[in-house]
Amino acid sequence: MIVLGIETSCDETAAAIVTDDRRIMGNVIYSQLDEHKAFGGVVPEIAARAHLDILEDVIRRTLAEADMTVADLDGIAATSGPGLIGGVIVGAVTAKAMAATRNLPFVAVNHLEGHALTARLTDDVAFPYLLLLVSGGHCQFLTVTAPGRYTLMGGTVDDAVGEAFDKCAKMMGLGFPGGPAVEAAARTGDAKRFAFPRPMKGRAGCDMSFSGLKTSVRKAILDLPGESLSASDAADIAASFQAAVADVLADRCAHAIAEFDEKHPDGKTLVIAGGVAANTALREKLTGLCALVGFRCVVPPPALCTDNGAMIAWAGVERLRLGLTNDLDFAPRPRWPLAELEGVSP
Repeated sequence: MIVLGIETSCDETAAAIVTDDRRIMGNVIYSQLDEHKAFGGVVPEIAARAHLDILEDVIRRTLAEADMTVADLDGIAATSGPGLIGGVIVGAVTAKAMAATRNLPFVAVNHLEGHALTARLTDDVAFPYLLLLVSGGHCQFLTVTAPGRYTLMGGTVDDAVGEAFDKCAKMMGLGFPGGPAVEAAARTGDAKRFAFPRPMKGRAGCDMSFSGLKTSVRKAILDLPGESLSASDAADIAASFQAAVADVLADRCAHAIAEFDEKHPDGKTLVIAGGVAANTALREKLTGLCALVGFRCVVPPPALCTDNGAMIAWAGVERLRLGLTNDLDFAPRPRWPLAELEGVSP
């Protein structure tokens, strides 16, 4: 089975071709970083127009990289939510048109499910497993028992961790996107200089909070002498902030692992997915935690943690194998909780 996946939910225009034996035949990503950098964040209208301008070329390049034509495909999958609705529409409509003209099945992929199932593409992880989904817009723990079968265990009560990285980077003048900028600055910083809080650490359950941590970073910046933040100050704040996030996630993970293990003692796997999973310090912290409690920790390669077409194509493969396709009148959705997905019995 060979599936083309299209991803246009935010500021990456991406396409990939994946087979059901987990081979990535073609994988092209066009980053819109230059289009949005001047604004310090993603502008939805600009993103949608860029997707419209570049998507056809990205698909052509993906087919060329795979040495295939559309006639070789068995299905077409596209992110159909959640995300910036203008971009989501561009990708979904393009996929529907291709599917209609070639009489191919169309799969409307939930962007979060794409992240959730990536570890099955890269590491052949078996169900069930515990998922920590961390990105710019989402931060939650989920039990994954089958495609379309997700149970929410806890999540952020305010900011997503990726959003906190972006906003703190902006406050420190580190640029956009914030996650890689904070990680780079933190490498030369003193993580013990600033005693930032660890919100919700030690509490029962798996919920998280990052708004107060972000506020503490802002206060630390304002309390420093001088009118501008020095490079060394920024490095120390970045390192201290990153260490606080790592401590919070490790504490919340410990609670989630205990809850998951009680219900699914045959699982023993934590999967970390989403753009923030590319952060080396967080990966090392959570991998160490898993080693202590006898869990396997699986994190996809950094290039497959951030938005990409391969994860959408693979989710399409998983769904096609189960006969879970969509009609061409499927309406793209700006919001689409994983709990609302159609799936199969685990």
